Amino acid sequence: MTKYKILYTEDDETLAFLTKDNLDQQYEVTHCSDGALALETFKSNIFDICILDIMMPKIDGFELAESIRKINSDVPIIFLSAKTLKEDRIRGLRLGADDYLIKPFSIEELLLKIEIFLKRSHKNSITDKSIYALGIYQFDSKNYVIYSDSEKITLTQRESDLLKLFLENKNVVLKREEILKSLWGDDDYFMGRSLDVFISRLRKIVANEDGITIENLHGIGFKFKIEKT
Repeated sequence: MTKYKILYTEDDETLAFLTKDNLDQQYEVTHCSDGALALETFKSNIFDICILDIMMPKIDGFELAESIRKINSDVPIIFLSAKTLKEDRIRGLRLGADDYLIKPFSIEELLLKIEIFLKRSHKNSITDKSIYALGIYQFDSKNYVIYSDSEKITLTQRESDLLKLFLENKNVVLKREEILKSLWGDDDYFMGRSLDVFISRLRKIVANEDGITIENLHGIGFKFKIEKT
């Protein structure tokens, strides 16, 4: 099963190593040591949860969280900070964070928080139907994989959500803004760029499959065409 993806920011090298080492046992963790790098990394990837230090160089955790929320209003955010003032905790939560843990924190508590928020954020995406036919492939939307007898292709959660949306609306024109709002809840510029990347990858996956194409209707949206199933 595909591992959930975590964006983790921390400029203390020792703490970052120890925390990432623990998280790596269950999750796919991308570590950034400053806020600017973290923001660029978030813009170009899809993460299931963000764990943010507050006192970082270039962009602090508060500003980073605010920027992340403009891009994605749903991804869970947990602050890890030595800042203990009530005002800092309130500020973090008002920016859209789901929780705020004070350093030094228990790795067991952090793991529990991550598990809770991941379950909460993904519970609405689980439906009765999770396996779809895709030419010679089977698509497991619950586990984010496309597979055949000889091949297995792992997707990100967003790629999986997009493919599922297409399959549930095959041979129907989906407006670009409809897709963006369905996947992200918004249709701003950064999400539009991400959508184009995902569609490009899906096109490559189905490129050798006769009768399956993703048609681009300029200025309107896309049609996932299946001539045979």
